[in-house]
Amino acid sequence: MERPVAVSVRRSPSLPDYNTSTSTLAFDQHFTTTLKGILLQAEIICGMLVWILVGGTDYFHLPALCWVMFLSILFWILTVSLFIIYLTGVHSRIPQVPWTTLSLCINCIATALYLVTAVVDALSVNQDVRGRHNYNCWAASAFFAFLTTLCYAGSSYLSYRTWKTTEEEQ
Repeated sequence: MERPVAVSVRRSPSLPDYNTSTSTLAFDQHFTTTLKGILLQAEIICGMLVWILVGGTDYFHLPALCWVMFLSILFWILTVSLFIIYLTGVHSRIPQVPWTTLSLCINCIATALYLVTAVVDALSVNQDVRGRHNYNCWAASAFFAFLTTLCYAGSSYLSYRTWKTTEEEQ
């Protein structure tokens, strides 16, 4: 014969329901309309066009275009990461990282290396016959590489001004 098992349940006093969300990330709605945000968006779009236009061709036959692909993808990933960091406000929540100095370094290095990349890309255009698919894509990617270089140069200037003002305040 089985005996029923009795379970004792203690009830605690009921707690009021509060919104207990602990998310610390916030979306900065106005960042995308600032000059820094606009330049980052332009760098992302133009940089993406560079590696898409080169990647859609037989670039791997030319080592110079392999360099263009490597550098354009590397800086595209870094720029997207910086954009997300600034858009979500992570830079203000992690004060241990010198964000102004980091942004200045990334932008200056990107400007210098993207200028080299744009020149290499432009010089590689004549490696194919005019009017063919590779030629047209490489010419367009060279144009966007120079445009991306200009965007990074603008971001470098803005980063330098921000870095200079924060250095003077300290």
